[in-house]
Amino acid sequence: MKDIDILAIPTDLWNLHAELTKLGGGKMKMSGSKIIRVMHGGIQVDVYIADEATWGTLLLIRTGSAENNIRLAMVAKKLGWQLKASGEGLLNEAGARIAGDTEESIYEALGLPWQPPERRD
Repeated sequence: MKDIDILAIPTDLWNLHAELTKLGGGKMKMSGSKIIRVMHGGIQVDVYIADEATWGTLLLIRTGSAENNIRLAMVAKKLGWQLKASGEGLLNEAGARIAGDTEESIYEALGLPWQPPERRD
């Protein structure tokens, strides 16, 4: 196992930081304002901070294989669009969000059948 990814919409970010610091043996590292990293038992735990607008896209990106994410990004690029791994969603050529509230909405906008995470390879 390389790492563990957790996606959360925290209601109390302060307490989340405190608990993750405990989990990491007193050490916690922020990567920007949306990713918290701790080491626990030799395994890196990455906690991705989401909100309702970013949940669907982040869930898709964090549960998909790297290969699947690249495939989706390439399909978007061929359409002149962008799939933003930051959670912003699927953006059209003008930069307007056209999908991302759910994983299914992204697949649908790209003209692809939705796949459950265990089949994303």
